[in-house]
Formats: sequence, structure tokens, C-alpha cells
Amino acid sequence: MSLDLWHRSCERLATELPEQQFSTWIRPLPPADFTDEGEGAVAHVRVPNRFKLDWIRSQYSSRIESVLTELAGKPVRLELALAPREAPAPGHAPVSSGGGFITSHPPQRIGAVFEQALAAPAATNGHGAAVATPARPMHAAPAMNSHRLNPALTFDTLVAGRANQMARTAALHVAGAPGAMYNPLFVYGGVGLGKTHLVHAVGNQLLKDKPDARVLYLHAEQFISDVVKNYQRKTFDELKAKYHSLDLLLIDDVQFFAGKERTQEEFFNAFEALLSRRAHIIMTSDTYPKGLADIDERLTSRFDSGLTVAIEPPELEMRVAILIRKAEGEQAQMPEEVAFFIAKNVRANVRELEGALRKVLAYSRFSQKDINIALAREALKDLLSIQNRQISVENIQKTVADFYKIKVADMYSKKRPASIARPRQIAMYLAKELTQKSLPEIGELFGGRDHTTVLHAVRKIGGERQKNTELNQQLHVLEQTLKG
Repeated sequence: MSLDLWHRSCERLATELPEQQFSTWIRPLPPADFTDEGEGAVAHVRVPNRFKLDWIRSQYSSRIESVLTELAGKPVRLELALAPREAPAPGHAPVSSGGGFITSHPPQRIGAVFEQALAAPAATNGHGAAVATPARPMHAAPAMNSHRLNPALTFDTLVAGRANQMARTAALHVAGAPGAMYNPLFVYGGVGLGKTHLVHAVGNQLLKDKPDARVLYLHAEQFISDVVKNYQRKTFDELKAKYHSLDLLLIDDVQFFAGKERTQEEFFNAFEALLSRRAHIIMTSDTYPKGLADIDERLTSRFDSGLTVAIEPPELEMRVAILIRKAEGEQAQMPEEVAFFIAKNVRANVRELEGALRKVLAYSRFSQKDINIALAREALKDLLSIQNRQISVENIQKTVADFYKIKVADMYSKKRPASIARPRQIAMYLAKELTQKSLPEIGELFGGRDHTTVLHAVRKIGGERQKNTELNQQLHVLEQTLKG
């Protein structure tokens, strides 16, 4: 028994578990101490807090024991115990966040266990780590400047995770070297996923590095308004002077250009002028370029000529990190188990998470009760009731069947042509993502299929979603339809 056995076991687990799960729960563990018991052995592992201990014991202990036993060649039992609390560093009072992942670091480090798991590869380039200074309180009105940028929306206040990793990494590159790579940068995704935060972060970072840079952020509707105003006044030189001389143009929701021919013409002209000057353009939309309706093809082809990246709905660990960060901004302590409860039940986007958090904090303040799962369940009972009533496996099956123009009965049938099997797999994937049903329960609702069939569908569709923009967009549409 040696340290090498633990390292080899971790290497094996890293190949068998999803990266996010491994990075969050297994990688941060200290190496095990082994006690040889003749025909068997015990692996002693210290865990930093009770919540993490219970989670690892329920979710991963049997798998860890299995891998250790296989590699050791004899039975190995995993014994988890709480690690002794460290003394506070000089000048820092202990910080508790309920269950307490972090107990001896300054306040801005609460949730740091997620920092390692969620930080994107580019987070070490000097622009700040994923978890840094607390975000502004949600009730504080942002101070807007002449660039129309919100100074609170920076890379430091953006919680990073797998859902936004590629978009965030590309945005960091643009902020560091505008006009070079990824021009234009086109970011798409559903509402409330952080697209606007990301583009503001690029503008704020560039102005921090180059205060004299000409940066402008605006919503597409503002550009439309400018075009109409200048068209009425016949002052298109003013329009050109405003937009053609920028170093960085950040424009939100370009899908609003749909059907507006003159606006599209002027934006095309601005687009060409900026690129010819090696200025950078970042755009956001609710769909990928080729999915935009009523927009001239020459414009959508320009949109797609740089880098197009999606921002996905945040995964569980990222939602937890966001809740802890937002609670910090409200000067409130959010126990991890409560953050997990909220995150499991609010899956759509960051705005819904913020709304749920506000309800819980308000309920706690008005009732003068500590925040715990019972209080969160009471505060969110209306939301949970609506969610449980609206998103059922049956509802998912009907919605997917309607979308792909097949019969609902095909969801339970043994038919296997691609035109039926594919929508069925998509419905299984959505059932796992949007409901609390277990794999066996989902399999039973799909004509008594084995749980391994459901698992295969979930992994297949989840993997393809990362690479196939058309499938990703279809899933976005289905998710938004189901969430109403």
C-alpha cells in the first residue's frame, strides 16, 4: 500500500467520471493513508466538511473502493473522516458558509472549492480567476459610463464553468489582443445565461489595459434607433463617424435586425469598415448565425466568419457557485446544502437563480429565520409546484414528439428507425436534465427500457450537443418551450 496506489486510482477515476464531477469532488481530496489488515486494507481519507463527506460517501465511495480494490489486488475499504479545522490566518477571522467548504480564508474566497473545478484554462493570464471579489449587490443600480459599459460586469465577477468556458476563453483572448484572433466573435445562447456580462467584461478589460481605446456597447435596438434617426435627418455621415471609428464594438441581440433592411445595410457597412481597420466586433444572439431568420445571407455569413461559440445553461456545480457568489454580494451566508437544493431545482439560467435567491433571502429576513433547506423549500414552494406540474416526462415526450413530427406512442414503442430513435434519445436526455427522475424510472416511462439504454442516450446527446450547433439550438428551443 502506497501513495502510488492512490494516484493510480485517481487517474483511473479521472477517465471514468465526468470531468466536472472529478474536478469538484475527487481531485481536491488529500492522498489516502493506508492501513494494511492482512487480507485487506483500509484507505483513510480526510474530508474538509460534513456536507462534502456525506456527498462523497453517498455518490462516489463504492466506486472509489472498487477501483482501489482492483488496483491493489485485494479488498480495500474506504474510510472517510472530517479533517481537523485549520486555525485562521493572522488578520483573518474564520468564515463559515453554513456547511463550510472554506473556514479559514478571507470572504472573497468563499466557494473556493469551486474555483479549482470551474476556472477556465485561460483564467491564469492575468485577467483574474473565476472567483474573485464579490459581485455588486443585486439591489445596487449599475453606474453606466460614456462607453455604456457596466463597470460591475467584469471577468472577475463572472463565475466560470463548463457552460461558458469556450466563450470566456475566447473573450479573454479578444480583450488581450483585439483585432487579432476570433474577429468577429459571435456568442449565442438562451436568455439569462451571461452573454451580456461577457461582452461587458471584454470592454471593461480593454479599457483597463488601454484607457484611450474607443469602445461602445449597445443593444441592437439602439443601433436600429440610430439608423432611423439619421435616415430621417439625412445625416448618415454622423452615423459613420459614430460607428466606423471604434476600436471595439459590442452589440447585444442582433436577432432584432430581422426584417429591417436599411438597418442591415448600415450594419453591414459598419461591419466592413471596422474589420478593414482591424477593429474588433463582438455580437450576441439567441441563436447561431445560420439560424437567424429574415437577415440577409451576406450578413449572416460575415457573422459566422470569425468564431461562433455557445453559452449553455449552467451545470449543477456552476449554479451552486453562482448562488454562493450572489449571496455574498447580498452580505448573506448561503450554506452549501441549501445552494445545492436551489441549484437542483432551478436549472434554466442565471436570472432564475437570482430570482430564487432573492425569494429565499427575503423570506429569511422577513421571518427572521436562518437559511436552511426547509426555509428554502417554503420560500420557493410556488416555483417548485409550477416546475413539478409543468415539466414531467410525459410533457417532455409530447413536446419532443410534436417538435420532430412523430407520434407520442413512438416514444414507448420498440421501433428503431433513426427518425424515431433519435427523438426518443433526445427526450430521454431532456427527462434526465429537467426532472428529478432516476435512470430506471425514466426507462420505465419509455416503454420499460433498461436504465443503461437511458444512460447511453443521455451521454450520446450530451456529447453531441457540445459539437453540433444545430442540435444544440434544437435543444435550446425544446428547453425554453418546456420551461414555459
